[in-house]
Amino acid sequence: MEGDDGMMLWGDKLILRGLAFHGFHGAKPEERSLGQKFVVDIDAWMDLTAAGKSDHLPDTVSYTAIYRIAKEILEGSPHNLLESVAHKIAITTLTKHQQISAVRVKVGKPHVAVQGTIDYLGVEILRRRSNLPS
Repeated sequence: MEGDDGMMLWGDKLILRGLAFHGFHGAKPEERSLGQKFVVDIDAWMDLTAAGKSDHLPDTVSYTAIYRIAKEILEGSPHNLLESVAHKIAITTLTKHQQISAVRVKVGKPHVAVQGTIDYLGVEILRRRSNLPS
């Protein structure tokens, strides 16, 4: 899979799909007062060789640790933009888990006031450890 910067992403990754949370993010007053459902998918690239060989949790990053990051941010302080929510999830994941080299975060709103049928509208971002400030 090609990343935003043209570099290829490949190899081992942790996968979290279909995470659902109720939050109060959005630029509109009703989004902030009523809240809404958000759906999240996360891919976290890291070398899983040691965990595969050892079968020991300390040799990997727990899925639940990444889940808790997403939950804390989605159910926490409101953001105006999904871009900001996704960015915060990605940067927090990279900062807390040094083994992870890149993370892709997709955040969607399934209940958007549009005239049409949708699964959700949202954003997808990719952040790499190599792009973090030192």
